[in-house]
Amino acid sequence: MLLLNCDLGESYGSWTIGSDADVMPHIDQANIACGFHAGDPLVMKKTLALAKKHNVMVGAHPAYPDLVGFGRRSMNCSHDEIVAMVSYQLSAIDGMAKSQGVDLAYVKPHGALYNDMMSKDSVRLAVMEAIAGYHRPVKLTLLATNEANTYRAEAKQRGIELLFEAFADRCYDDDGKLLARSQPGAVHNREKMLAQVAQICEHGTVTSVSGKTLDLSPDTLCVHGDNDAGISAIIDIRALIHA
Repeated sequence: MLLLNCDLGESYGSWTIGSDADVMPHIDQANIACGFHAGDPLVMKKTLALAKKHNVMVGAHPAYPDLVGFGRRSMNCSHDEIVAMVSYQLSAIDGMAKSQGVDLAYVKPHGALYNDMMSKDSVRLAVMEAIAGYHRPVKLTLLATNEANTYRAEAKQRGIELLFEAFADRCYDDDGKLLARSQPGAVHNREKMLAQVAQICEHGTVTSVSGKTLDLSPDTLCVHGDNDAGISAIIDIRALIHA
């Protein structure tokens, strides 16, 4: 059965983003921001407590250091910089989680770091190095594409377990990558979102922007909680997954 994950803990200071308390009871995995693109120590602490209350698996959601751009702008970071920034964010959220009796299970990069990881071998291998070098095993979440076997081989060589992810509310390019948010139709409305979830659940596939059928066979399904359409559809999405 598919797991349902959501990016949470993305409020910051006086700014509230998303409705974490409304989303948390209906998901299996919470990808919690680590302070580089969103989140702050108090938000992280509250989000971890909320996940613990609802018995939700917790993952680190690291990003480029880009608060102004919400982590959606690519940065030309070196290999060592990426390894260090992922290690730093993973250590921060893991330490806070452990202090609350919560086990951190996986890492899912955010925004531009996620997209760069999927399009640039050098970035992906740097992220993998950071995870492989951590003091205990944690899994890495990657986009489910037709290159899954390549990613599995890379991960196996480094002793890393992978989770493959599909998106409920995002449109796909023909190559299996997410359609850039700058493009029309990149984020599905409720009707298209539920149709895509049903297709993933029944067939393990999605239909690309040009109508091509893409075989994904994911382990986990992401729905974004930073928009009202995503939040209102989460209960229906969960019902489709469990059907």
